[in-house]
Amino acid sequence: MAISEIIGLAAGACMAFSQFPQAYLVYKTKDTHSISLLMFSILTAGVALWFVCGIVTRFWPMWLSNGICLLPSLYVLYMTVKNKYFKP
Repeated sequence: MAISEIIGLAAGACMAFSQFPQAYLVYKTKDTHSISLLMFSILTAGVALWFVCGIVTRFWPMWLSNGICLLPSLYVLYMTVKNKYFKP
C-alpha cells in the first residue's frame, strides 16, 4: 500500500466517522433546531463531490471514506430539512 493511500485512508476515516456522533444524536433526539441547514447542505455537497472524484480517479480511499461519510451527512440533512419545512 502506497503512503498516499495510507494518508488518504486515515484522513478519510477521520472525516467519515466524525459525522456519526451528530447523526446518532439527531436520530436519538429528533432535534435539528441548532443545526445550520446551509452548512450541512454545503458539507454534504462537498462530500458528494469528493466521492465522485474518488470514483473518477479510481482512488479507493477517497471514494470509500466519502461514501461512508455521505450516509450520516445525508441523514442529518434530510432530518434538518424535514424538521424545518415539513413539521406537522
